[in-house]
Amino acid sequence: MSTASSAAADGADDGPDGPPDAPQGRRFEPDLRPMTRINLHPIASPMPLGFFTVAIASVMTGCLQLGVFEPEARAAVALCVLPAFALQLLVSVLSFGARDVIAATLMATFAGSWLAYALVMFSGAADGLRVLGVFNLAFLCFGALMTAVTRPKRAMWCVLVVSLPRWAATGLSGLTGAEWLTRTSGALGLLVAVVAMYAAFALMLEDMRSEEVLPIGRSGPAHAAVAGDLTVQLRNLERQAGVRRTL
Repeated sequence: MSTASSAAADGADDGPDGPPDAPQGRRFEPDLRPMTRINLHPIASPMPLGFFTVAIASVMTGCLQLGVFEPEARAAVALCVLPAFALQLLVSVLSFGARDVIAATLMATFAGSWLAYALVMFSGAADGLRVLGVFNLAFLCFGALMTAVTRPKRAMWCVLVVSLPRWAATGLSGLTGAEWLTRTSGALGLLVAVVAMYAAFALMLEDMRSEEVLPIGRSGPAHAAVAGDLTVQLRNLERQAGVRRTL
């Protein structure tokens, strides 16, 4: 007889009121752990899509800041950047499903930033650049906190590290109107694009060949998650969000 059947039989022997020491008015439930199953659904990694999106959007905004496009092209750039919102939101949803809260949080926040940028630039809202300046400085604080927890995920960490000075330059240029800060932000945007493009390409090659081809530099739990066996993947699964009762 299985453990689950034995538990059910024990509950039946105790009668509808449960065992003698059970609280009155409560129905006795058998131990459900032996009959509980947790299903995991493997998915393709969404991170290459997320990093490629960061790279392309950064090129467009960086070229605008560097003067490659005329100021009148702001609306066109905003329309080109707007799809980044939908793509990175998709990456975030898939990352939550893959149980990676750091990647999901980062990509969802990036998605929100592209949406805010596109709406402000397309609408030509009054004092929009100053508002975006404050927004980027707030984003800088978020990025600094994320950098502190993403170091084991070296590809993500590198993208964040090169993004921090860009957010600072963009924020200050929006508040002060200094042209040199705008140009600096544009140049840093192209650097962000290069780093994000490398991270996306390296992760895609790794996924295709099932081994690290270009160095990514994972360490700690991130390295163990890729190099470890199934036991490592399932460690503390019963305490993870979606399994435990509360977040």
